[in-house]
This record gives sequence, C-alpha cells and structure tokens, in this order.
Amino acid sequence: MVKSTFKNLPNEKRKRIDQALLVEFSHYSLDNAQVARIVKSAQIARGAFYKYFDDLEDAYGYIYHKAIDDIHLGLRPNGEKFDPDLFYQMTVDFVNRTEDSQYRDLIKFHLSENQMEMHHAPDAQSKRLAHLDARTWSAMVLTHEAINLALFDPAHRDQNLKRYKQSLELLKGE
Repeated sequence: MVKSTFKNLPNEKRKRIDQALLVEFSHYSLDNAQVARIVKSAQIARGAFYKYFDDLEDAYGYIYHKAIDDIHLGLRPNGEKFDPDLFYQMTVDFVNRTEDSQYRDLIKFHLSENQMEMHHAPDAQSKRLAHLDARTWSAMVLTHEAINLALFDPAHRDQNLKRYKQSLELLKGE
C-alpha cells in the first residue's frame, strides 16, 4: 500500500514519480524493473522511494491500479441484474480508452508480462471474485479474454468483440 508520505507530496512531485513509474513499468517486467531508473527519472533520492513505497511491487500496484481506475472511470455497472449489453459496452469502452490513453503500454505489458508476477494478486483477485454468481464470473472471464484479444490482435478486434457479444448473449440464457 502506498504510504501517506507519498499521498501528501505536492502534485508536481507526485506527477513526476507517477510518470517515472509509468515509463518503467511500461517497458520492464517486475523482475527487471529497477528503483535506480525510477529515482533517476523522477529526480528523487533512492531513500525517498522507500518512504513512499514498500518495494517495486508496491509501486507497481499503485501505478497499475491508478491506470485501471482512470480507464474504468464511469464504466462501472450499476445494478445487480446481469446485462450482456452493459458488459459488452463497458468492454468496448475500456479497450477504446486503453488504446487512447497514456496507460496503453502499461496495460498491455501487464497483461503480457506482469500479471503472473504479482505475488499477492491471485489471493486478492480470488477474494474479489468469490461473491460472484457463475454467470457473472463467466462474463468476467470472457471480458478479460476479449480485452486481451482486442489489444493484442487489433486486426481481428471487431470479429473477436462480436464473438464476445454473442457469448455474453448465450450467458444471458433466460
């Protein structure tokens, strides 16, 4: 968890650190990321890094969740009823926002490299998803795969999103 010393920094300094984290984790996996590059780019002392974050994984989690929150802004479902059209539109909007955002490379690198390197993420993810019914869980799995396909296979993006939408309709079933 990001420390309060980071949260209390002036905006300009926090933005410099955010940018340094974004660049580092858009080009290097967690295993290959270096505090030295981050502090040099952010123009902060190495000791300051550890006043703000526990370690590289903590810093990565911070910038990744910041990216997800920014991209997801306004894309949260509103209601308990399963709505395939809403899932589909949220996914298309997420893909479009990701492609057009400063976080594009970070998200793609996360999906291709860092997702499996997050040591505590599987437990946190399992807890978040444990309360979902089977249909919603299935839709979430399909959604993540559709996002992967759309970002990494842009030539077949529309075809894959169409298949995703059809799959969501099958889940609706009623």
